[in-house]
Amino acid sequence: MSARAIGSATISFGLVSIPVKLYTATSSLRVSFNLLEAKTAARVKQQYVSTVSGEVVERDAMVKGYEFARGQFVQLTEAELESLETASTGAVEIAEFVPLPTVDFLEVEKSYYLGPDRGGDKAYQLLAQVMQSKALVAVARWAARGKDQLVLLRPYRDGLVLHQLYYANEMRPFDEVDRGATLLVKEVELELAERLVDHLTSERFDASKYADTYTERVRALVEQKVAGQEITVVPEAPKAHIIDLFEALKQSLATASKDREATALRLEPKPLKKAVVKKPREKKAAG
Repeated sequence: MSARAIGSATISFGLVSIPVKLYTATSSLRVSFNLLEAKTAARVKQQYVSTVSGEVVERDAMVKGYEFARGQFVQLTEAELESLETASTGAVEIAEFVPLPTVDFLEVEKSYYLGPDRGGDKAYQLLAQVMQSKALVAVARWAARGKDQLVLLRPYRDGLVLHQLYYANEMRPFDEVDRGATLLVKEVELELAERLVDHLTSERFDASKYADTYTERVRALVEQKVAGQEITVVPEAPKAHIIDLFEALKQSLATASKDREATALRLEPKPLKKAVVKKPREKKAAG
């Protein structure tokens, strides 16, 4: 079953225009919960209460406000906010091409698959192939949802993807993070750490090897409770606390080595059993 497009856009660079369709690239499958009243198991509703009168405020009695100083707000009408919006033309105007390694993955907010729309097949393939051959990505502005979205176009397999980015002022500076004291790493610790990393290194990332085990456990628990089974909560066993970094590296390396050997044994093809040829029984001579 082919994917259903969620929207359309037009990529432009120079005088070239490429009509494209947008497709959802990801969807969350995490479990969600509802809030219930403990006594009746009935769902509860969310209400908005005035901080001055303490009374419940209905939706049609609300307006949007911007806090320009602590506890001080200016009210904004829907008409005023709509007048500030960018025309949602769906235009994706490429501003520049940059090397992919210069892009920080922290800047990516959302991702969409792009496919060619009617009449855009050749130009779509051309742009994807040129960026692939030059190892470049395109920085562009996307006029959608009333805003100028900062986006990145990236060649993906034999097509394109669109990454919606955060603006620079939305990124919190890493320099504000306390990264601890600067300590001297011993040569033997560095060697053990490198060996441990080598044991845990794979040729490529394969997301299919990893599963959302929390969601699986929640669903299994729900099925048990629906079936009326008694649930026994087993407390988690305390983990051994290793303070010494050198000992921690040694134990980790030993565990990684055993895990790799066990995996290799599971994947190693078993030798075929030799066929046993049975000799035909000799018929006894009639007496």
